[in-house]
Amino acid sequence: MKKRISIFASGGGSNAQVFFEHFLGNEDIEIVSVFTNNKSAGVIERAKTFNIPVHVYNRTFWSDGEVPITLLKEQQVDYIVLAGFMLLIPEPIVSLYSDKIFNIHPALLPKFGGQGMYGSHVHEAVKSAGEKQSGISIHLVNEEYDKGRIIYQEACQIEPSDSAQDIASKVLKLEHKNYAKVVESYIRKST
Repeated sequence: MKKRISIFASGGGSNAQVFFEHFLGNEDIEIVSVFTNNKSAGVIERAKTFNIPVHVYNRTFWSDGEVPITLLKEQQVDYIVLAGFMLLIPEPIVSLYSDKIFNIHPALLPKFGGQGMYGSHVHEAVKSAGEKQSGISIHLVNEEYDKGRIIYQEACQIEPSDSAQDIASKVLKLEHKNYAKVVESYIRKST
């Protein structure tokens, strides 16, 4: 039986797009839904292109986790992938999907992680700290921001002349190259 993934996203959805393409026609793993807390998120149109159902809900919907759990169970979701999702996952969902929720962080954790460290904030902090490298950390999600077990990291070099936007571009290339492949490998090893 195919393993079923739901993607949680809040923004443009470029990582979600890579997942849609990566698992298109896959015999063992499929993307069955997208959940977003942003009614104008770019991921909505990207998902529609692939005929993937999208569920748009406000912050209240996520507050205790019970309503999302009901929907995830109805959809028989096995794994959750966070692709730029900007809310903390409620404890009941983390508990139900223990070691089955993935996130990607645009820096080499444990540096530059935690609440408020997302998107351009991360790259600006990396630049301000004078780091010689940045990269990606793919990790499992627990009850704290960016504290779950790291399952994959890859670094990229930073030149002194690189702006925060340059760093972001380098890191995004690593995200697109690795995230879906690492998730697929983890799922295959877990079954």
